[in-house]
Amino acid sequence: MPKRVDHEERRRLIAGAVRRIAADRGLEAVSIGEVAAEAGVSKGLVQHYFPSRDAMLRYTTRTLRDQVEARVGTETGGGRNGLRAALVALLPLDAESRTEALVANAFVVRALKDPEIAERFRAGHAQLRGAVAAMVAAAQRSGDLCAKLDPDREADLLLALVAGLADAVLLGHRTPTEATSLVDHHLSRLVPRPEVEPRTSRISKRGS
Repeated sequence: MPKRVDHEERRRLIAGAVRRIAADRGLEAVSIGEVAAEAGVSKGLVQHYFPSRDAMLRYTTRTLRDQVEARVGTETGGGRNGLRAALVALLPLDAESRTEALVANAFVVRALKDPEIAERFRAGHAQLRGAVAAMVAAAQRSGDLCAKLDPDREADLLLALVAGLADAVLLGHRTPTEATSLVDHHLSRLVPRPEVEPRTSRISKRGS
């Protein structure tokens, strides 16, 4: 019997080559020929699955988002520790996550000119924001985070913090250890604080 071809696997093989080229040389180096050489397949095979460079780039953004979601999903748990794990998973702390961050940054510029890619970025961010807000709310219910926090606003702040730290790590302004420490520092400021009795109340008690 003829061998059954997994077409989705071939598309992902090609997308993986796009990501490696984009991480190493930027999107301007991505072409049908370069991708074919990187993937170890013929130009005809690449064009069979992706009739244009735009189609190839758009598909690649989907696989990049899938990778990030899978990595964050495997790191999450409950409470503050689960939230911390998800945030740290978004930082470029190893070779794989660094490559993902470099590719994502390369596609940001592309998104300014491609409405479909821009919409995919927006949808991905909205989904991630919702997930982080849900984790904040869950940590509030468990007593790990202050009940007075606004989960949506806190999710915006946490993602902005992680995005800034990710760029700082990529540029060498921060080490992975420093970036992780800053995430921990920020989360430590969100824990419930014991109620402090007003000073005037203590004075009146001593005077009574």
